[in-house]
Amino acid sequence: MNNGRRRVVVTGMGALTALGLTMTETWEGLLAGKSGAGKITKFDTEVPPPTPGEQPQQLITRIAAEVKGFNPDNYMPAKEAKRIDIHHQYALAACVEAFEDAGLKEGDYVPERSGCVIGTTNGGGQTFLENYKVGFNKGLRFVSPFKLQMMFCDMAPSLISIKYNLMGPNYVTVSTCASGTHAIGNCFRNIQYNEADLMVTGGSEAPINLEGVAGYCRYKALTQRNDEPEKASRPFDKDRDGFLLGEGSAIMILEELEHAKKRGAKIYAEVVGYGMSSDAYHITAPHPEGKGAAMGMTNAINDAGIKPEDIDYMNSHGTATPLGDPAETKAIKLTFGEHAYKLKINSTKSMIGHLIGAAGAAEAVVTAKAVKEGKIHPTINLDNPDPECDLDYTAHKGIDYDIKYAIKNSAGFGGHNAALVFKKYEE
Repeated sequence: MNNGRRRVVVTGMGALTALGLTMTETWEGLLAGKSGAGKITKFDTEVPPPTPGEQPQQLITRIAAEVKGFNPDNYMPAKEAKRIDIHHQYALAACVEAFEDAGLKEGDYVPERSGCVIGTTNGGGQTFLENYKVGFNKGLRFVSPFKLQMMFCDMAPSLISIKYNLMGPNYVTVSTCASGTHAIGNCFRNIQYNEADLMVTGGSEAPINLEGVAGYCRYKALTQRNDEPEKASRPFDKDRDGFLLGEGSAIMILEELEHAKKRGAKIYAEVVGYGMSSDAYHITAPHPEGKGAAMGMTNAINDAGIKPEDIDYMNSHGTATPLGDPAETKAIKLTFGEHAYKLKINSTKSMIGHLIGAAGAAEAVVTAKAVKEGKIHPTINLDNPDPECDLDYTAHKGIDYDIKYAIKNSAGFGGHNAALVFKKYEE
């Protein structure tokens, strides 16, 4: 049921994560239950002493899920790469793959009817930190003239729109860990309500730097399982101790159905529902009973015009935080009732870590891929299930499963909730 609104389908996807530089590599790694975690290599985790003679400080977390082997020169001119932040580079790289995957070329879309919305949280944080140090140590005249354009959150959709001549809706969503999901949902609405025919959307994040990791450490949000990186991300496990920080980008091409069919596009899945809500509870902690997340998922299911029991599979937020996993489990039970125990659920973060503003986007492309392929990847490291988390999280081994409807749930610091419903495409 679409209440007369236009149908929206997924026709292209791109991703670069700790499991690989393409959607295919990421997907195959997920199906294999492979962890992308490892020791941090982007900076020295032995923090230098602030004054001579003091002992070196050490971060309590020294592991992350880093993107490996990325070379921006493979996606853009070297001169351009030097003028944009790494999170912009990640977005452009994933976008190149998504366009190729969708088979899109010049003339396949009307620029004025095409747009781009990207989710992020930190934006060009790396650029800000580097230029602060340069200005402080060497003088302000050494600050890059490109600093502002490199650090602004909105530059990723702007750069993509310039590259592909997308003149329609163009902006960034910033709702911490729900940013990417909100971006996709908003683009779904743009097409549904005839404001665009094609939207490029997703998320990008590059938060693995010294100050960023130090901040999360002070928050006590990250796992401290430094000696066992591959086992560190443990969603719904009794021994979880925080999330594994990740990075990367995921981009999804959304099109109005007739627009996609006219050009003979392949279709991964149909987007049929979008819901949002707020916990209105605490700046960092989720609502302990999962009320806000349940409202977001219920809104998405109602928007899709289906019943909770119609959902076959759920890609969870699944952060592996002490408070988050039980709250999400309660939210699932509030939303689905007894059907919660029949749902197939998994956590992509168990392998690629938490991509913050790009997390929802990465997990949304995985959800659409699961609907298309009829495969649900495992949740790894779920060795000792928390009694409070007693649902079917697809522990250890993935399964083949016919999925008609799937839901992707996201939640963010500040109480932001967003959910998307995907459907197997049928004429």
